[in-house]
Order: sequence, then C-alpha cells, then structure tokens
Amino acid sequence: MIVFFLSSSLLSKNLKIKIYRTILFPAVLYGCETWSLILLEERKLRVFENMVLRRIFGPRRDEVTGEWRRLHNEELNDLDSSPNIVRVLKSRRMRWVGHVARMGEERGCIGSCWGNRREGDHWGDLGIDGWIILGWISRRWDVGIWTGLGWPRIGTGGGRL
Repeated sequence: MIVFFLSSSLLSKNLKIKIYRTILFPAVLYGCETWSLILLEERKLRVFENMVLRRIFGPRRDEVTGEWRRLHNEELNDLDSSPNIVRVLKSRRMRWVGHVARMGEERGCIGSCWGNRREGDHWGDLGIDGWIILGWISRRWDVGIWTGLGWPRIGTGGGRL
C-alpha cells in the first residue's frame, strides 16, 4: 500500500520523504536498539533505503545520451540530506547503551541485558566502534561528562550527537 504513495505522481517529493521518515522508517527500525547486526544485514538495510529513495525520486534523464537511468547511490545521498538508516540505527544503539549504563546495578539490568562478559553473552555484537565507545563511557562516567543535553561527540570537537 505504501509503495503506491511513494511512486505516485500526485504527491510531492517532500511529502513522500515525510511519509517515509514518519511511517516506514520507524516501523523498520522498531526495537533496533537491541539488534546485533552483521555487515550483510547492514548492507540489506542500506539496499532497502536506497530502493525506497529510488522509488521516491524516480529515474533521471541522462544529459548526454537523453536516456532514462536509475539514480546512483551517491546521487541519492545528495538528494536526501538526512542520515542513512545504518547511522541512525547505531546512534540509537549508543543512546540505549547510555540509558542502560545510567540505570545502575540496583535495577538489575546490567546483568540481564548484557550478560556475563567472560561468557561472551551479547558482548561480541558491539563491534570495534561499540567497544571503543563503551570503554570511553565507562572511563568517564564518574567524571560527570553527561550533561543531560546529549552525548559529546568523540573526536569531532565536542559537538552533540
């Protein structure tokens, strides 16, 4: 049903993008904070997003040959200024890790959500970036780096995520 809206010529491209970002995007990413993705699954998510964006923006006429062609991935990224689906997913996972870390041991979530580190329950799913960020969080947690406004970006001059 939503495919008809995305390929309709009656709706503007801005409205189609809003439909995608408000209906389809949240439905696809529901519960993504707890997913453990491999590269193949990340690639499938990017392919899905590019497929939707190609349907929204449609084909382009080549200026040299005059033939219609599909949009390339770089052109889709230029047309859609919002972050890609994998970047949003990883951002939500890191935000969720912060929430779980702030819960403390009195709520009992650390052991039940993350498992035993020595047994490897859920810890291998973080990837190298997750390990770096999780180590950074645990080293600086008591320093009071959390301001309540957002996590400071690591290595980008202190902006917000």
